[in-house]
Amino acid sequence: MAQGIAAPLPTDGLPPEQRRWAAAAIFTAISMASLDTAIANIALPAIASNLSATPADVIWVVNVYQIAMVATLLPLAALGEIIGHQRVYLAGLLLFTIASVACALAWSLPTLLIARVLQGLGGAGIMSVNTALIRFVYPQRMLGRGFGHNALVVATSFTLGPTIASGILSVATWPWLFAVNLPFGVIAMLIGMKTLPKTMRASHTFDFPGAVLAAGCLGLLILGIGSAAHHATTGIVVGEIVAGLLFGWLLLRRQAGHPAPMLPIDLFRLPVFALSAATAICSFAVQGLAFVSLPFYFEEILHRSQVETGFFMTPWPLVVAIMAPIAGRLSDRYSAGLLCGLGLAMLGIGMVLLATLPPEPSVANIVWRTVLCGAGFGFFQTPNMKALMSSAPPGRSGGASGIVATARLTGQTTGAALAAFCFGLIGHEGATLALALGAGFAAVGCVMSLLRVAVKSTPLG
Repeated sequence: MAQGIAAPLPTDGLPPEQRRWAAAAIFTAISMASLDTAIANIALPAIASNLSATPADVIWVVNVYQIAMVATLLPLAALGEIIGHQRVYLAGLLLFTIASVACALAWSLPTLLIARVLQGLGGAGIMSVNTALIRFVYPQRMLGRGFGHNALVVATSFTLGPTIASGILSVATWPWLFAVNLPFGVIAMLIGMKTLPKTMRASHTFDFPGAVLAAGCLGLLILGIGSAAHHATTGIVVGEIVAGLLFGWLLLRRQAGHPAPMLPIDLFRLPVFALSAATAICSFAVQGLAFVSLPFYFEEILHRSQVETGFFMTPWPLVVAIMAPIAGRLSDRYSAGLLCGLGLAMLGIGMVLLATLPPEPSVANIVWRTVLCGAGFGFFQTPNMKALMSSAPPGRSGGASGIVATARLTGQTTGAALAAFCFGLIGHEGATLALALGAGFAAVGCVMSLLRVAVKSTPLG
């Protein structure tokens, strides 16, 4: 056991009744945080019109939320190991709910951006310890099922987000997109306060300078990737990325020898953990590449309408939602390396098949390919999350949970930036190149996943 980590609480999950209520609180909050990005994207034109903002300025409504979230994931995950994951989760949910009301009451773009930063901090509090809490809510024999339910909620929220946003905007103004979080946030808070488990606490203190360095590192790196995607000048992009790397170097020097470093380099000494994290980044990079490039591919290359494009995009997250709990149950019985390798192989083949569609394909020809991609991604996601979380010691669940969320957002951002680079390189034909690049990432992830079959899980020394 690593120095500075308190002994595990003598429990293997919660009693069935309490577990169901605790899961309801966790999944309600994670669905709110997941829905929010999709809802905000749909609302951007209405917000720009109402607040007299330009399209270039209003995009920051999405950007500041993502940057605030990514920058604070690891510090909040580390804080959860010290004060208890349930406290960070409930505080994040409270801040997210209050900030949602502030977004609804915003009277100008600057006030909305400030509220969105606070909402991003609240979302980070939810997401940073989400998977750590699931590890303590479900017994070991049901962990795969628990992570599968989590993936199901996220995928369903992502699928329904645009529909829910469009429905609200058809009968109300954009502030209601944020105000609707209030009743759900209050209900989840009340349930969570009574049912969420009290988790183990580490004996070391929170490193505030380290938290600033971690936030600066990830925030600047994500900002640099986003700047490159939006064709900022080379000087700005290089400056942001170099500054982020400098913050990361200073963080590693400061926390060398720390029993639970904020950037959990110690966990990457575990081969299964390192391979699972790298595989997650690859898979979410595939998703980022696909979700940015496919709308252009369908409309500009296959000459389909916007309505048809929306229809073609729906099967991916919908099938993920169906496959995630199935894969979760299988991961309680079979090797995660094999299951994830199979899923990424399916995802890679689906990407290749999409990139090589004939000039005038039928609807069925397009749909079954996107179904294959969604099935592969859904088959990968839950077993990989279980492998990553289970390979870390219980006392380091916060750091592992932070890496789960960071890997997802880093992969998605990188994929989106690479898709933008492909478009900048060869115009609309870059959509095909982006799909091919996604297939390459899936192949690399598949190989890394299969390597886990031969690697023994060893305890952290």
